[in-house]
Amino acid sequence: MQAKILVVDDEPNILDVVATVLEFHGFDVRTAATAAEAHTAAHAFGPDLVVLDVMLPDGDGFDVCRALRRSRPDLGIVFLTAKDAHSERIAGLTYGGDDYVTKPFNTDELVARVRAVLRRTRPGNGPEAADGILRFADVELDERACVVRRAGNPVPLSRTEFDLLRYLMLNSGRVLSRPQIIDEVWSDGYAGASNIVDTYVGYLRRKLGVHGPNLIVTQRGFGYALREGDPE
Repeated sequence: MQAKILVVDDEPNILDVVATVLEFHGFDVRTAATAAEAHTAAHAFGPDLVVLDVMLPDGDGFDVCRALRRSRPDLGIVFLTAKDAHSERIAGLTYGGDDYVTKPFNTDELVARVRAVLRRTRPGNGPEAADGILRFADVELDERACVVRRAGNPVPLSRTEFDLLRYLMLNSGRVLSRPQIIDEVWSDGYAGASNIVDTYVGYLRRKLGVHGPNLIVTQRGFGYALREGDPE
């Protein structure tokens, strides 16, 4: 299920960048530029997480956070602000924030933090279940038994193929670059060619494709992502 994210920031450029990046990674995004708009949008949209600027023209994000927390204790909140003081970080977490990202920020880091918070606040809707089984579409990956099934059919994988699929499933919807995949699936010290990722993606596509349509999307110039409904 697509996670819904509300982005609140009074700087149009920041608002546009954050919304575009999150939409690119598969999230359903709405935006607001003021505290008043944030309250209205939160009520109408029902987000799973709010990316919230601290300094707003009609109030501050801490008050917005506190109000949202009263009605939605399970709501994920990531503060986004230019303030980098230690006291501000503590205040953000004290008021009920789950994480804190400072401007200027790296968009990959922001997406990673959003995903990490969603995994904690939406455990039943994420790919990872309490039983140790990752699920995406009709694919199940049992981390304990090291077994993969698609549509109930076993899919025999090598250890590297298994690790690659696991990484894609943990980051479903997110575009992962070849260097990111190599660092996670192979090792930081890997010195071979980066096209090894393409080779193993090909292996996975063929093996998973025996029992259904392709799920691994190539984002030209960026990398790969696990998504449904792509014809590739």
